[in-house]
Amino acid sequence: MVNEELIAQQPFKGKFAIIPGGSKGMGKATAKLFIQLGGSICIIARGMDALNKTHEECYKLKLEESQFVEIISCDTTDMDKLKPLITDVINKHKVPDYLFNFVGYAYAQYLEQLTLEDFKRNMDINYYGQLVPTLVVLPYFLEGKQGYVTFTSSVMGFMAIMGFTTYCPSKYALFGLAEVLRHELLPYNIKVSILFPVDTDTPGLAEENKIKPQECKIISGSGTLMTTEEVANEFIQSILEGSFEILPGEAAIQIKDMRANPDDMRGVLDRLYKRARRKTGRKI
Repeated sequence: MVNEELIAQQPFKGKFAIIPGGSKGMGKATAKLFIQLGGSICIIARGMDALNKTHEECYKLKLEESQFVEIISCDTTDMDKLKPLITDVINKHKVPDYLFNFVGYAYAQYLEQLTLEDFKRNMDINYYGQLVPTLVVLPYFLEGKQGYVTFTSSVMGFMAIMGFTTYCPSKYALFGLAEVLRHELLPYNIKVSILFPVDTDTPGLAEENKIKPQECKIISGSGTLMTTEEVANEFIQSILEGSFEILPGEAAIQIKDMRANPDDMRGVLDRLYKRARRKTGRKI
């Protein structure tokens, strides 16, 4: 449910956001909300079917003729192809005010079934898929001494459970990237935030669950499942407040516990793992 008071305020009127990974899931929900709050968007993704569908849905939400909805079909890990496409959109409209990075996927699997290529693919998509658009847009932000960059990590970016051996390192890496950019970009008035969503009801999660180890599925099931709209609402509210760490739902409690009592938190996770192993008939 979109906050009606926020819609009335139109906080993003005249603002422009580029949203890599905005054709599905949390990125799509954020794109739709940004339009409803007065802004214009450019969504970047690979699949044209999802891009066209999201374009149509977002376009219908426009409140003013001056708002625009652009789409780019491109792999965001490919700097050579992505850079001229983003440059064209910027030349057509203007320098974006926001870059909301949502590109990512999870490949949850038992360690013994993973290959080096699985690790490389997770890092390529989850880390470089968000880094490359940032490197394309940052020169514009640096020149104008303004802008806002966000990254999407996960609760698996500050804690870990079995099954996410390829996923966690890439999400931890994004946390480190956001931390260092937040610090280095201070003199340029460029803000940085990082989102740590809990399990969210997305097409990506549905695909992930098809092969996820049973123990991992049981442990994940002990938490709450958020909707993409719930995450988008908390994300946008945190952007308006300028929060560095964006922690929807249970993520706020989990990161606090992980920092205050890391050994206790690991003990909880270990007990959940043992319980899950028993349920699947395996010993630990």
